[in-house]
Amino acid sequence: MSPMGESENQASRRTAPLDDVSKAIIEQLQQDGRRPYARIGEAVGLSEAAVRQRVQRLIESGVMQIVAVTDPLELGFAKQAMIGVHVDGPIEPVADALAEIEEIEYVVITAGGFDILAEVVCESDEKLLDVVSTRVRGIPGVRSTETFVYLKLRKQTYSWGVR
Repeated sequence: MSPMGESENQASRRTAPLDDVSKAIIEQLQQDGRRPYARIGEAVGLSEAAVRQRVQRLIESGVMQIVAVTDPLELGFAKQAMIGVHVDGPIEPVADALAEIEEIEYVVITAGGFDILAEVVCESDEKLLDVVSTRVRGIPGVRSTETFVYLKLRKQTYSWGVR
């Protein structure tokens, strides 16, 4: 860990910005994660092998992942919710404990009305109740929670590009 509490990957990304070619590769993959490396190479001015090496380095450094984005409802996950968490004491240990819960997809430490926001995806109301009332509220330091159940997903995108 760096002195600021960041992982080595986070610290190196903070001090070593991506070059324009790596950014262009990322943008190509955000448009289509299955785009062939040869086609990406044509767009960014590199060989297929060079693109493959760059992509591997971007993945290994933690800058990006290539994943299939799914509709949880179509996969049998009928309940999605955002859980706002108020914490007594240090926030990071609570965030780390939340991140260990399988049904929680992401955890964000925030400034605002909640200390932490966590998105949860479950198969049923019963599973959501268990996650919130037993597992989340059972974490030492959790003072209170507020659960926002998703009724309908209107937009989900991962194509914000790079700066």
